[in-house]
Amino acid sequence: MRRVNAGDWVTLYYSEKESYTVRVEPGRKFHTTRGSIDLDRLVGIELGSHVETNVGERLIVSRATLVEKLLSLKRFTQVIYPKDLGYMLISSGVGPGSVVVEAGTGTGFLAATLAYYVRPTGRVYTYEVRKDFYEMALENFKALGLQDFIVAKNKDVREGFDEQDVDAVMLDLPDPWSVVDKAYASLSHGGVLLVFVPTLPQVERTLSALRRSDFKMVEVVEIMLRKYKAEPAELRPETIGVQHTGYIIQGRKL
Repeated sequence: MRRVNAGDWVTLYYSEKESYTVRVEPGRKFHTTRGSIDLDRLVGIELGSHVETNVGERLIVSRATLVEKLLSLKRFTQVIYPKDLGYMLISSGVGPGSVVVEAGTGTGFLAATLAYYVRPTGRVYTYEVRKDFYEMALENFKALGLQDFIVAKNKDVREGFDEQDVDAVMLDLPDPWSVVDKAYASLSHGGVLLVFVPTLPQVERTLSALRRSDFKMVEVVEIMLRKYKAEPAELRPETIGVQHTGYIIQGRKL
């Protein structure tokens, strides 16, 4: 049975509606609605074991998934949801060894997800113009153990990308149309551009920029996710949930 080490991420399960994900940092106390836990107590414990809070509530210790880790990161900005991240990842075709450029680092969700899949020989180059967002993203990359696979730059991408012949470019910017031509220049032949925007006016302006830059195989999608109540006798859609998050625009350099 695997044991928990200092620096690992774990999910503490209480019920179907209540769980917590935390990085095991010795010397830190983690607070939940069921009481607090000294994280030192988790070091060396077997995954699948129970741990008690200071008020006697028992939680199951489990390995955290990538999504659980991402949703537990510090963040200042709105993030791209996992449903959109997954589609962008598979559409890009990236994998171990790929080189990807991303702009609009924000909290680092997208860059971290890409790094997770292009490692150990690939690299992600991510651009963020705001110093505070850039510094927060660096902290998050380190917390996830992905810092060796990401090159973060505190730079305005509108000045251009430093990288050439890359496999994919991904943009999460308020005005992605302003850098579409620079993305085209940075891509290798067959490379993929993926853009995430929340509104249709942004889609329209971005599409116009893709046409001007001669991108091919252009498409726009919106990913809808509907959760269901997971009870055999009450199987039905959840009444509360996130529906619209944004639009994904894709084009290829051919």
